Amino acid sequence: METGDGTEEIPHPLLPSRFQLSEEYGFLLPSPLTELPAPYAPWMEIAHDLPQLIASHRLRSQVQQMPQLSARHLRGHEELHLAHLVLSFITMGYLWQEGEEGTVKVLPRNLAVPFWEVSQALGLPPILSHADFVLANWRRKNPNGPLEIENLDTIISLPGGESLRGFILVTLLVEKAAVPGIKAIIEAIHALLQLDEDALHKALQQLAGAIGDMSRALKRMHDHVDPAVFYTVIRIFLSGWKDNPAMPDGLIYEGVSDEPMAYSGGSAAQSTVLHAFDEFLGIHHSQECTAFLHRMRHYMPPPHRAFVEEIGRAPSLKQHVLSSGDARLRTAFNQCISELADFRSYHITIVTKYITVAAAKAKAGRAEPGGRVGLSMGKPPSALEAKGTGGSHIFSFLKSIRDTTKEGMISA
Repeated sequence: METGDGTEEIPHPLLPSRFQLSEEYGFLLPSPLTELPAPYAPWMEIAHDLPQLIASHRLRSQVQQMPQLSARHLRGHEELHLAHLVLSFITMGYLWQEGEEGTVKVLPRNLAVPFWEVSQALGLPPILSHADFVLANWRRKNPNGPLEIENLDTIISLPGGESLRGFILVTLLVEKAAVPGIKAIIEAIHALLQLDEDALHKALQQLAGAIGDMSRALKRMHDHVDPAVFYTVIRIFLSGWKDNPAMPDGLIYEGVSDEPMAYSGGSAAQSTVLHAFDEFLGIHHSQECTAFLHRMRHYMPPPHRAFVEEIGRAPSLKQHVLSSGDARLRTAFNQCISELADFRSYHITIVTKYITVAAAKAKAGRAEPGGRVGLSMGKPPSALEAKGTGGSHIFSFLKSIRDTTKEGMISA
């Protein structure tokens, strides 16, 4: 296609619609459905009552009475995403209802088979992931109101009350803050292909601003999530059955396979946002961290994973900045790196408060006579004391990726 001055216009390689990316919501599912068609009412009834069913130790018996429903009557990816959300939350509740010492080895057929069918249709694994927990699990209280925490709620919940709601919705607001950054990457790659230095500089400034906004959104975790509730109640329900000593053999999905299967639990490493930023900025993590991050990509919706891979095929931003010798571009590039390193440092601060300090307090509480135990206030999951719910050794992993981010700086 030619522009008005006769030069050739390079086609845009990263059209958001190709990757189920929303102009307004980024990787969030825009306006997720909150109800499935009537035949799936048995799933919805259990899903809407999960905190109570788990607290009263009745979820497993309720699931065993569920009718065997086929997922084949679900239409469109919105219905499929809601079904995956519902079945993943029921599965996590079923597995962890009795804590890590009361796990089961088999997911019953009436839950396992439809969960497998929905997962296959979406290209997602049959376990709760970031795509369910955050991206597809939100609704506005007032449909015309703003996308702010006071006007938001989750669609499906688990034990944890207001702290669980806060954890999900603050994470959602971090994803929303990233949207201008995702747009900036798309614009920057277009500018690289057009050799438009002004547009590239502007896009890099927008990316740095968006990462700063993500850090500010993440700070709201302190206002909305109680560390004791997160550590002793919520965290176990995000845990998977891969690299988890509480479930060393994995899980048999009855009616799907006679062999147990192992999947990682929900993790911030499954968010496409940071993968996209790393790929675009040319940040190279250690071999071990890269292997874990690449494994986490298989927990993303395939169109989102394809977006990250497409960025990887674009011309190298870092090489362009280095070879241009343009001090203005170098400063803007380094500002992006600096903001991303700061975001990762702040994530370490959050993890320290919500896992390390909370674990120490929970241990101290256990040691006291009459210390609170049991799932209502939590017998904390000791199997994952030093690990993330995704199965990584959390501190060495987070510090390593923060440090390799800093090493991405271009020196003058």
